[in-house]
Amino acid sequence: MRNATGSASFGTVSALGLTQIIGYGTLYYSFSILAPGMAKDLGVTLEQVFGVFSVSLFVGGLSATVIGRQMDRIGAATVLTAGSVLAAATLVLCAWSPSLVVFALAVALLEISSGMVQYQAAFAALVEIDPRTAPRSITYLTLIGGFASTIFWPISAVLLDVLTWREIYLVFAALNLFLCAPLHLWLMRKRKAARADGMARQREHVVGAVPPERRRYAMIVTSAAFAILGFTLASILAHMVPMLGTLGLGPAAVVIGSLFGPAQVMSRLINMIFGTSLSPPMLAVISSALMVAGIVVLALRGSWLPGAVAFAVCLGLGSGINSIAQGSLPLYLFGSDGYGAVTGRMAAARLALGAAAPVAFAIAMERLGLVPSLYATAALGAVGMAA
Repeated sequence: MRNATGSASFGTVSALGLTQIIGYGTLYYSFSILAPGMAKDLGVTLEQVFGVFSVSLFVGGLSATVIGRQMDRIGAATVLTAGSVLAAATLVLCAWSPSLVVFALAVALLEISSGMVQYQAAFAALVEIDPRTAPRSITYLTLIGGFASTIFWPISAVLLDVLTWREIYLVFAALNLFLCAPLHLWLMRKRKAARADGMARQREHVVGAVPPERRRYAMIVTSAAFAILGFTLASILAHMVPMLGTLGLGPAAVVIGSLFGPAQVMSRLINMIFGTSLSPPMLAVISSALMVAGIVVLALRGSWLPGAVAFAVCLGLGSGINSIAQGSLPLYLFGSDGYGAVTGRMAAARLALGAAAPVAFAIAMERLGLVPSLYATAALGAVGMAA
């Protein structure tokens, strides 16, 4: 479980990286590709399907606090293992759904399982292994996990040529049950073996930079910052390609939008190589500044091809670093004790607010117009950056 320096081993980070790709790919990124088939099959509108998804994201956000406390109580690897089994079961339930009501229940359970297998739990597992090297391990992990959309968007599209969305979800259930669950179980057993052998007894704890008397205030401000920035990012991502098309970019809109994923990976790679001297608060500020700058560029020069490219790249760079900050900043500010509960509360605020972002931005575009909505979103992101 550990290498010679006590940090997470290459095998541990690689195993978590693979399960993150599958977790995000099967439970999140594939949904937008499969949604039209779901709507047609269930006899409902596409808007209703995405409405179910938004509500389920809110439910998932509410469950994050409970999941965080359980990670502190029974261990993050145990939560990851149980989450993989639950994800497989709920994917099967989705595939079987005979009605919209059953489908909505299944998708809500799917989002709860997502909170048990995605970054929140994986970051906690790395902190449990070694808090002092966890920020570096988190950077490596997000670098691997950044390929989830790049891999699963095309996989989902290709599978649709030969399978129905229900059959695809059964394939995805098998991936979670027969690949992710055994890897998480392996991590759980390695962790328990390390504790039994006394390897973990001397683990050093990270003491947070925030003194105890200011902890509550700092928790509120940091949670608000991540929630606001999550809302900002979700607003733009949900409408990125249609927005670029509205600005007159035509077929190039899809190509420009596809730059977001590689830019995320590039930011994490740059941070891994050159960002070791930057503190987590500075990383968080840089990530929010890049996202705000990208949105402002889109508002100012979105109809100009280089401006649209700069927008997609800046947004991707900021989003990539933001994922790292979500794991490393709470550790830096509040320490390793109770890390699961801390990140659970932050994730709850971020996910609950982010669930409303696509609808809120759509209403804003309809009533205010695209450009004023972009400026308003950028201003909101600036508030998050200030926090």
